[in-house]
Amino acid sequence: MIVLVALVIAMVLKTFLVQVFVIPSGSMEPTLQVGDRVVVDKLTPWFGSEPERGEVVVFKDPGGWLENDHKPAADGSVLHKATSVFSAVGLLPSDDERDLIKRVIGVAGDTVECCDAQGRLSVNGTPLDEPYIAPGNVPSRITFKVTVPQGRLWVMGDHRDLSADSRYHMGNPGAGTVPVANVVGRAFVVAWPLSHFGQLGVPNSLSAVPVQVAGSSAVGPIPAEPPLVMGVLGVLPVVVGRWRVHRRVGPTAD
Repeated sequence: MIVLVALVIAMVLKTFLVQVFVIPSGSMEPTLQVGDRVVVDKLTPWFGSEPERGEVVVFKDPGGWLENDHKPAADGSVLHKATSVFSAVGLLPSDDERDLIKRVIGVAGDTVECCDAQGRLSVNGTPLDEPYIAPGNVPSRITFKVTVPQGRLWVMGDHRDLSADSRYHMGNPGAGTVPVANVVGRAFVVAWPLSHFGQLGVPNSLSAVPVQVAGSSAVGPIPAEPPLVMGVLGVLPVVVGRWRVHRRVGPTAD
């Protein structure tokens, strides 16, 4: 009975409140390292809150972003069935998770462009200071100019030279943008390992960008990324803490 109650609680947490994801690649370095466990807030979107610039979000593959479609065949064993149950409630990784994690750079109506004469990324004509970018990387080695449609997001990884982000999917439906409806939640804290523990904040340069409108496109290939591995963690106190900080210092978030 206790085990059943625990499974029900885990399922509720995973579905409505928070979820823990394991970072599988270096596309968000140095902000997130391979193997980091990040806690994702799935609750606030239920109240109509939409992602903001600078937040790190987990989202479902819009189509064609993850190309490792091979899935191991089910063996029908008792162990496999038990594993499937635990995966369903988020206590073990799932083989068919199709999620990615990136930083929101542009929201609906924004014009995102790279690069200006100083090699900077700009949003609505405002050059960005991007201290979160991996050392040795430039804002983008691809030149582009896009206007984000309504209901969509332009996302990029912090390790620009490794991240197969919006820039690399401009030939896909949506021209590289991600539907807001695909967003699973906002990553707001690195929970593990303890040496990386900390809140994921929103850079001032992105939160202060004025609203506006404009232009169009460009690309170049990069390896497909592995999907996130997910799990569940009892972290309601951390979610509450996030709301308190949100009120104090503005929105938080890859």
